[in-house]
Amino acid sequence: MTDPAAADPDLAAGFSEDQSAALAALSEVLSAHGAALGAAAAPREPGESGPAETVAVLGKAGSGKTALLAHLARALAASGLDAVSADYEPRRKRTGRSFAVLAPTNKAASVLRARGVPATTAHRVLYVPVYDPEFEKIARWLTEPDQPEPVVEGVDAAMLARIRASFAAHGSVPAALAASGLRGADFIKGWTRRDEALDIGLVDEASMLDDRMVEDLRELFDLLILFGDPAQLAPVGQSGAMVFDALPPERKLTLARVHRQAEGNPILDLAHALQDPALDFEGFERLLELLAARDDRVALAPRADADLMTRAPMLCWRNATRIRLIAAFRAAHGAPSDRLAPGEPLICDGVELPLKHRKSRVDLEARGLVKGAPAVYLGEGRRGGFARLHVVGAPEPLVNAAAIIKIETPDEADPLIASAARMGAVFLHGAACTIHKAQGSQWPEVQVFAPDLYAAARSGRMEAGVELWRRLAYVAVTRAQERLFWVSRWRMSKPQRPLGVDDLFGAPKVG
Repeated sequence: MTDPAAADPDLAAGFSEDQSAALAALSEVLSAHGAALGAAAAPREPGESGPAETVAVLGKAGSGKTALLAHLARALAASGLDAVSADYEPRRKRTGRSFAVLAPTNKAASVLRARGVPATTAHRVLYVPVYDPEFEKIARWLTEPDQPEPVVEGVDAAMLARIRASFAAHGSVPAALAASGLRGADFIKGWTRRDEALDIGLVDEASMLDDRMVEDLRELFDLLILFGDPAQLAPVGQSGAMVFDALPPERKLTLARVHRQAEGNPILDLAHALQDPALDFEGFERLLELLAARDDRVALAPRADADLMTRAPMLCWRNATRIRLIAAFRAAHGAPSDRLAPGEPLICDGVELPLKHRKSRVDLEARGLVKGAPAVYLGEGRRGGFARLHVVGAPEPLVNAAAIIKIETPDEADPLIASAARMGAVFLHGAACTIHKAQGSQWPEVQVFAPDLYAAARSGRMEAGVELWRRLAYVAVTRAQERLFWVSRWRMSKPQRPLGVDDLFGAPKVG
C-alpha cells in the first residue's frame, strides 16, 4: 500500500475532503501506469505505450486544483519520475518514467513555476531543442554526472563557473548559458518534433485547450490528467464545449468545496456568487459595492487606470470596446500615431506561416509566441520586419522575431501595421483584450470594463445553457490574483509615469 500524501504531507494535511478523495482516486490511476505515489516508480518496459488514458479534475476558482496539481508534481518527482523541463534533454534512451506539467501559455506556466512546479507550455513539450554540438558539451556537463569539464572555444574557466553556479540555482540549461551572456540563437540551432513517448502529463487550465491540442498530447503521453474549470468560457471554435466535457462521468473528479486557504477572499466570493442563478447583473453590482466598502481588494473605479494597462490589459467583452480602449490608452500616454513606442504591451494572435515553413513555426511557438501570449515591445529588430520583444512569463523572454504588429483604431477598416514582416508572429495591441483571450492568464491587479458586461447582460445571450454575462464576469474576476477594479465609466486617468521597459529588467520605475 502506497501513501499518496507522502511527497508533501504538510500540504496534503491541509487538503479538503474533496481534494483528499481526488488524490486517492488519482493515486490508483497512477499506480496502474507504474507511478505509485510514495513508492519507487516501476521501470518503463521497452515499447510500452498505447492510446492515452485521460482523467479530468474539475473545480471552480478556489477549489484547490492548483494545490493538488503541485502536490502531484512533487509526489511524482519523489517517486523517481523524470520531470521533463523541455529546455535540454540528453540524447539517450529513456528507461525510467517521466512526467510533464503543462499549461496553454508561458504566462499560465509562469504562475505554476512561481509555486516551484517545473511547468512548461503544451507547445514546448511537443518539440525538443537541437543544441549546437559545442554547447551540447556544456549541457551534458551540467546535467549528467561524471562528465569532464568541457573545452569550448570562446568559453573560459570563469565563464564555465558562472554557468555552473546559475544552473545550480535555477536548474535550467538555457538560463545558465544566458547568464554568461549567450543568446539562445548562439546555442539552440532549431527544434524537432519529439519522437519519444512520455508517461504522464498534468495539464493546467485545460479549459483553454482545443481538441487538436489534446489529440497531439494523447499521442505523446500514456496518461493525461486535465485540470480545468467548467465555469469558464470554451475556446473559440469549440461550439461552447470544453475538451473534458465528452469524458464519461467516471473519468471526472470534481472539487466542489472552496479550499480553506481561499475562504475570506472577496474576489472568490464574487466568483462563487455568480453560480447562483437567482443573482442578476444588478444584484451582482450591489454585491461588488458591499465588498468594496469593507475590503480594498475589490475597488469600484470611475475611470480606467492608464498605468495599470501597460502590464495588465483592461478586460472587456466586445472587440469594438477593446479597440476604443486601446486608442484611449495610446492617446493618454502620448504614443506616436505611426509607430509603437518601447514599453507598449502586445498580445500574440498566432503565427502566419505557410506549411513549407514548418521549422520557423516550431521555432516561434517553442519560444512562447503562441496565440494569447502577452509580450512587451522593446524596439525594432535587427532586420526589417523584425521586432525585439519581451515574452511575458517565458524562461528566456527576450526574442528577436519576424513580426506583424497591428494597431486597430476606431472607425478605421484597416489597422496601422507597426511591424510589417511578410510572415511571422502576429500581434495585436495588449492594453486591452477580450475576456475570452485572457483565459489562462492572471495578473496581480486586473481591471474589468463594466459597461461591456452590462451590455452582455442586456443582450440576453446564453453559452452552454448559462447566461453569457455570468460566464464573462466569472472569467474576468478570477484573472485577478490580488486586486480587482470594476471600471464603471468611459474615462481614462492621466498616466503617472511614461511608457518604458525599465521594469522588465529590474530597474525602479520612474515616478
